[in-house]
Amino acid sequence: MPLELRVATLRLRMQQVTVRVPASTSNLGPGFDCLGVALRIYNSVTVTRGREPEQPHPQIVSDAAVRFFKQTRRRMFRFSFSIVEEIPRSRGLGSSATIRLGILDGLNRLSGAPLDQLTLFKLCAQLEGHPDNAAPATFGGFTVVLGSGLRAGHRLTRGVPTIQRFGVSTQLYFVLLVPALEIRTSIARRLLPSKISHAAAVENCGNACAITAAFASKNYKNLRSAFVDFLHQPFRAKLMPFLPSVIAAAEKAGALGAYLSGSGSTICAITLQHPDRIAAAMKRAARPSLASTIVTRADNRGAHVIRSQIADH
Repeated sequence: MPLELRVATLRLRMQQVTVRVPASTSNLGPGFDCLGVALRIYNSVTVTRGREPEQPHPQIVSDAAVRFFKQTRRRMFRFSFSIVEEIPRSRGLGSSATIRLGILDGLNRLSGAPLDQLTLFKLCAQLEGHPDNAAPATFGGFTVVLGSGLRAGHRLTRGVPTIQRFGVSTQLYFVLLVPALEIRTSIARRLLPSKISHAAAVENCGNACAITAAFASKNYKNLRSAFVDFLHQPFRAKLMPFLPSVIAAAEKAGALGAYLSGSGSTICAITLQHPDRIAAAMKRAARPSLASTIVTRADNRGAHVIRSQIADH
């Protein structure tokens, strides 16, 4: 094989990157669309430049690609992708955010990294329509997003969101009850009322502040009783009648608290001890619904490249 052809073939083979993106649990009860924690469950997204896809990209992938090339003003190039999935879909664990962010980050790396981490987060949040999964997936740890302005047609209307991030101790366990039931975020949002009482809003605000203070100070015992919510959980419980009993069972078994992860159907309990006992109690309380349990910890790294084969082009 001529040298020029060997070099060209090598370059083609090397245009590939794999991004590992963590799952996330969002809302944490009262922190609706604001609070999130990255978890040690991952989707790995591989993007290969120059390879014709075997079939058209699904919309979640094509939308991310269009947004990336529009933002960077770079010429679009052909690519294929594959995903190794550990995160259950449509369970309130940020699966869609991992795919969007993995595609965005992969294309960014294959294009010479024209976008910084904050911009990648912003694009992912725009595509998601809410920032509470995109932030921990991007930055890792416990994240607070302020001023996202992402409701109006999935476009930023009030400037760049402000993100605060705090590392999470390995002493803290996240116990996940994952029902067989799938819940789409769009359907869960339709159940939310347009108005709530002033008293409910005040209590939600206080609880969200208490959760933020506990994570920021790493004084996790102060999380106890702070997960009560009036913005979304009482209304989404219509889709999951066993939600109150599972939360109560988790707390009785020793959890600091429990809540509906994202829009569900996963229920997350947070604890400093006895995670297996809490998992068993949650599973018993969910019967007769089919469900599995996962015990994990927080991921403090966020999305990152685990394999890269990129040559000059």
